[in-house]
Amino acid sequence: MDSSKYDLLFIGSGPGGYVGAIRAAQLGIKVAVVERAELGGVCLNWGCIPTKALLKSAEVVETIRRGKEFGVPTTDFTIDFEGIISRSRAVAKRVSMGVAYLFKKHKIPVIEGTARFLSPHEVAVGDAAGAETHRIEAANTIVATGGRARSIPGIEIDGHTVIGYRQAMTLDKLPESMVVIGAGAIGMEFAYFYNSLGTKITIIEMLDTVLPIEDPEISKVVARVYKKHKMKLLTKHSVSSVVPGPDGVTVTVTDKKGVEKTITGQKALMAIGVRGNIENLGLEEIGINCERSFITVDKSYKTSVDGVFAIGDVIGPPLLAHVASHEAILCVERIAGREPDPMNYDAIPGCTFCHPQVGSVGFSEAAAIEKGFDVKVGRFQFMGVGKAVAAGERDGMVKLIFDGASDRLIGGHIVGPEAAELVGELEIAVAAGLTWKEIGHAIHSHPTLHEAIMEAALDAGGRAIHA
Repeated sequence: MDSSKYDLLFIGSGPGGYVGAIRAAQLGIKVAVVERAELGGVCLNWGCIPTKALLKSAEVVETIRRGKEFGVPTTDFTIDFEGIISRSRAVAKRVSMGVAYLFKKHKIPVIEGTARFLSPHEVAVGDAAGAETHRIEAANTIVATGGRARSIPGIEIDGHTVIGYRQAMTLDKLPESMVVIGAGAIGMEFAYFYNSLGTKITIIEMLDTVLPIEDPEISKVVARVYKKHKMKLLTKHSVSSVVPGPDGVTVTVTDKKGVEKTITGQKALMAIGVRGNIENLGLEEIGINCERSFITVDKSYKTSVDGVFAIGDVIGPPLLAHVASHEAILCVERIAGREPDPMNYDAIPGCTFCHPQVGSVGFSEAAAIEKGFDVKVGRFQFMGVGKAVAAGERDGMVKLIFDGASDRLIGGHIVGPEAAELVGELEIAVAAGLTWKEIGHAIHSHPTLHEAIMEAALDAGGRAIHA
């Protein structure tokens, strides 16, 4: 059994662990990482990256189907589902290899196995059989174990008929029908992917709208487009049972009036959220406080035990890879004795890579009003943007929320073409406190999609040109 000492140990090599380890190495900290699976964690191997590869394939399929619209009629084509899945896995592998290269470049040792705290400053690492292979002493440890799919109590994700996001990325055969339980980002992305390939989709959401954390105006646009693509949306419906059978699955739901109905499909995808990976780490034994599957931390990401920190999905929402990365950097820099500016959790962008795409940052209109802001709202439809019309992407809009007292941007919401890229401008504008005049009077190149942002800003001041 190997025994080593480090200044800092990361448990988990996802977008929090690997980014934080690299930053630690840059600062001259002796750092190591424990990882039980692939480098890069869920995000690079089973989340953000491979799903975007799948969604690109869906986009290609949809473009081919629309070929006649662009003067390139396609009379016949086939979908190689196995090839689509294979490409996604290859993309994930390539990105994971990139993390391995960065670790080698920065001389960061990776200890393979499952970590468990023996004390606040000592961690044992075991192999798949449970045998201890390493014992590590660390002055500080950062838990970055991420999260996994959550299920409805009493309903098991069996990996065959009732599946989670991992199985949804690696099915060996395209299902004829699928019931998607949960209309958040994960559910809506997979619904779009499988619908594009020909699977009959039913989406069930307990809350009032799909993408319930988004501004309702944005969610309504996505719902309208999904219905146009023949997807069935059951909002305000709760799931009471999911029963696998020999030919598929039967899902029983109840609407707001208490009326019960059943939906059948070959597969049911559980996409209701994420729980933190806190089990079998020895957290309770050393006195680390947890609540509802997430580790409790303070503003410096310290746990209830000195020398132990936690970042990323394992500490709870917002459950985003870029949040984990930034939290890791801030945590490492504080351990190194620096005083970095704290993260502004009101200026974190979120993206959903369905079609149309959604990107948002800051407050929704309702949340801003609830916070006491006297809001000023600007809107602009993509149908008024020449580049969007030329690209055949007229669905969607930009909605900007300004503080009426100061004219500062406090919320930005986009649904439409390249929304996940366009929201970057709004992220900077919210963080910098830019006003509608500053955004609207900045020269936006033509013809581009981001002219919609300029027009929405001007609309907030009653000055939109193309409205």
